[in-house]
Amino acid sequence: MAQQQQISLPAKLINGGIAGMVGVTCVFPIDLAKTRLQNQRSGQQLYKNMMDCLIKTVRSEGYFGMYRGAAVNLTLVTPEKAIKLAANDFFRHQLSKDGGRLTVFKEMLAGCCAGMCQVTITTPMEMLKIQLQDAGRLAAQQRVVPSVVTLKMGGTSAVLSRSYNTSPQVRVSATQITRELLKTKGVTGLYRGLGATLMRDIPFSVVYFPLFAHLHQLGQRSSEDPYVPFYWSFMAGCTAGCVAAVAVSPCDVVKTRLQSLKKGANEETYNGVMDCVRKILRKEGPGAFLKGASCRALVIAPLFGIAQVVYFVGVGEFLLGYTPYNIYSA
Repeated sequence: MAQQQQISLPAKLINGGIAGMVGVTCVFPIDLAKTRLQNQRSGQQLYKNMMDCLIKTVRSEGYFGMYRGAAVNLTLVTPEKAIKLAANDFFRHQLSKDGGRLTVFKEMLAGCCAGMCQVTITTPMEMLKIQLQDAGRLAAQQRVVPSVVTLKMGGTSAVLSRSYNTSPQVRVSATQITRELLKTKGVTGLYRGLGATLMRDIPFSVVYFPLFAHLHQLGQRSSEDPYVPFYWSFMAGCTAGCVAAVAVSPCDVVKTRLQSLKKGANEETYNGVMDCVRKILRKEGPGAFLKGASCRALVIAPLFGIAQVVYFVGVGEFLLGYTPYNIYSA
């Protein structure tokens, strides 16, 4: 078993890294729209929905504006996804050492431990990504100016239309943000919102991994033949990811708000998770906790579908010169 662990762990890390990079490249524009929708406040809405956000982003920032923050995500998503998937497999293996079948509770416990492990990378990655993604929204908010004011005779209302200036803006890099945070707040500055990240990622993993395992098992031909078609792995990953993403969407809104360092005009600041929850409830209502939920589902579903296909096809095993059969029968 020591030989199995020694051979398979690097392959699992490679699989998780490749899956994360492919998935992020495919869905990053939707993730950017999610961040901007979650951060905009009632009464200061620049974007009506995901498509409106993406169209306005392309108009004002160009095509590559949809990929602001993608570089830091691509850099850190490899260790993040590798840790998440490999840790879940590790804990599932440890919890099934007695030879018995994993219970749902043990599957949830393994997912919980995997979620706790991944936040060491997820928190600073999300912290930097959010600053870069939301910069365009803040710049657009500053550029929104009254362009036409029409007063109706004898009326009290004014028709106000807004224009979006497309002038170039000063862009900040992830390296600059990191240096500034380290200089002013130390390493803890990069882990702002850690509690909210744990509050999101642990329940996500608790829901996702057991649900995926059971959906994936339904694709097996028989108990003697564990083979599952790659399209079934993809659909199982998408379904489990979508359900888990929507379930923890309120926690993701809180995390996004806490990790946004720069605020727009008249946007409040928060002193922790409970303060954030109270202010959102009081000023925006319960519906605010579902902002960007559809975008998040559209991001997470294909991201984990792709991840599970890469993982189960065994790209890492192939690159290392092993087959999944050789590894599991070592």
